[in-house]
Amino acid sequence: MSAAVLERAGVRAEEFRAAMAALAAPVTVVTCYDGYGTARGLTASAVSSLSLDPPLFLVCLDKGSSSHDALAGADAFCVNLLGPGDEALAMKFAGRPDRRFDGVPLADSVRAPELADAALRLVCEHHEAVDAGDHTILIGRVTAVEGDGLGLTPAGGLVWHQRGFAHARPVPRPAD
Repeated sequence: MSAAVLERAGVRAEEFRAAMAALAAPVTVVTCYDGYGTARGLTASAVSSLSLDPPLFLVCLDKGSSSHDALAGADAFCVNLLGPGDEALAMKFAGRPDRRFDGVPLADSVRAPELADAALRLVCEHHEAVDAGDHTILIGRVTAVEGDGLGLTPAGGLVWHQRGFAHARPVPRPAD
């Protein structure tokens, strides 16, 4: 949402950014193959499950991102969930587009590039792309869950909170 639109709504852009920084969000790397078969990807934290039946997952893509058009137009994409210790990988995919896949091992996959070291990977078929202000909401139908499905549980997940990385770990359940 542009600063002008926010201010017309009575909310200053910095005020909205500060409010959103208070929300912890999962850190993921979203990947696809573009029309030339080149691996493309970016770091994304505006992601969420959307539906159980059918299994749908959404990713919010900044329209200004160099990978936006490739991801929004791809037949398939992969959401690679990151865990503690993956901060450098998240920064790599937020950096120079031509260097994002340098030295990153990929799992054997045809539909979309899957990061071999990601604890959990959601492979999605393109379901819908919805225009939403300065972002596109990319909705995918989850066709496969790869990796250790419980891999994030013991170590926790990598989250973006207060404009920095943090680790989310499960709180032990009290005994009955």
